[in-house]
Amino acid sequence: MAIVENHHHHHHRHKSHSDVKLFALCPFWQSGGQTSSSSSSTQNLQGHVDGSKSKPKTVSSVARSLLPPRRRLRLDPANKLYFPYEPGKQVKSAIRLKNTSRSHVAFKFQTTAPKSCYMRPPGGILAPGESIIATVFRFVEQPENNEKHLDQKTKVKFKIVSLKVTAGTDYVPELFDEQKDQVTVERILRVVFLDAEHPTPALEKLKRHLAEAEAALEVRKKPPVDSGPRDVGEGLVIDEWKERREKYLARQQVGAVDSV
Repeated sequence: MAIVENHHHHHHRHKSHSDVKLFALCPFWQSGGQTSSSSSSTQNLQGHVDGSKSKPKTVSSVARSLLPPRRRLRLDPANKLYFPYEPGKQVKSAIRLKNTSRSHVAFKFQTTAPKSCYMRPPGGILAPGESIIATVFRFVEQPENNEKHLDQKTKVKFKIVSLKVTAGTDYVPELFDEQKDQVTVERILRVVFLDAEHPTPALEKLKRHLAEAEAALEVRKKPPVDSGPRDVGEGLVIDEWKERREKYLARQQVGAVDSV
């Protein structure tokens, strides 16, 4: 008898699971016309949804939790970070992020190894359709026996999270803490090492991406052409510009003193 009951219980649980799926697709299940069996499973579902939680979930939040989150960014490479394998050196990887949604999107990198890795930029905001190539720097440990371990089992992982923001929002990492429940994990990226001495399509692509990232950085770094003091617009004055300008002015003054 116990076996029969057990089997029946399993069947019932399976049924309520399929009802949860149905529930996600058809939020208007309340519109009457139910048979006695479906109304009992509806009650069972209510118990399943509310459970012991003090706050009952709404129909839409249950539906949302059952559907996979819609990604806002397209990544290239899609789920790996390729690094040239050079033990004892700092190596670079690059990844292109493109905002494929219709709203502005904030993104942020996270890593399990913040001491040996850093990202440029560590986060930012992309307008709809805008893309950026982020560079990731990583220090590669020297293997103990000095052999080449390309398949070095690395536990380091990178996570890219995203958040929908309104146009004109300034990027600050705290955005992600303030709106925790709206944050989507875009991807968990696995580290893959490439043999730096043997050209492969992945290595060639990495080199192209890195060159593009460098070029974009140079453009951002360029000091304004006009050397006269002028307002570059709020928030656009990069610290490096200020530094360069100060050095330039210091040189000018030294020159002026010499020529007197």
